[in-house]
Amino acid sequence: MHIDGFVFFAQIVNFLILIYLLKRFLYGRIIQAMDNREAKIAARIAEAETMKVDAAAAAENYAQKMKGLDARFEALLNEARLEAEERRKELLARAREEVDGIQKNWQEALKRQQEAFLQELRRLTGQQLWTIVGRVLADLADADLEQRIVKVFLHRLTTLDEQRRLEIKASLRGEGELYIDSAFAIAPEAQEQIRSVLKGHFTNGVRIFYRVRPEVVSGIEMRAHGHKIAWSFQDYMETMQENLSQALQREAQGTA
Repeated sequence: MHIDGFVFFAQIVNFLILIYLLKRFLYGRIIQAMDNREAKIAARIAEAETMKVDAAAAAENYAQKMKGLDARFEALLNEARLEAEERRKELLARAREEVDGIQKNWQEALKRQQEAFLQELRRLTGQQLWTIVGRVLADLADADLEQRIVKVFLHRLTTLDEQRRLEIKASLRGEGELYIDSAFAIAPEAQEQIRSVLKGHFTNGVRIFYRVRPEVVSGIEMRAHGHKIAWSFQDYMETMQENLSQALQREAQGTA
């Protein structure tokens, strides 16, 4: 199987450039908007602190002027102090509410952007994978691809882990049904090879059914009572997509 290394490397470079551009021009604007909003909130808090200082200065001025007067003026002074403190607390509480609201909205917007970003990347990745698979199949077109797939599947059966073999054998309970699914009709001699390996691994009483299923992309699957043994290009594509999705999610969380 031959894969053009230069084309494969170029696809990876294009993919990394796409991630960089999205990160630079999309998330930068969101962060800038948050910084501007935080600056406004800081200004409001500073205004509240100024009001507190002014109120304290006014209270001190009143204290000097009303020194020596009766308790009624002292009560008014205390009332002014309490009002100033309440006003300060009110402004701080309001500022905290605004900050919490902005942070929540920002997180929700960021989450939506991340989901859209990941969805688009998955779509692009799927297209690239299908392109690569198409080239792989084209490279193998001169050989007997179906025989190669059967050979790989037989190798997977003969090297099956002993514990898993026993689990499948136990699920068949002496007699059971095995389904062999493939995107192409398996030749009779290949069917006989597969049948011989399966009966040797599990039980002679097992019944084997062969089915042609186009959704099995260039591969063969064995199914039996919830167990599955398979080899196909689809498995490789799903694994690559899952690994890429996890990597992108970790990157998005690190950015957040």
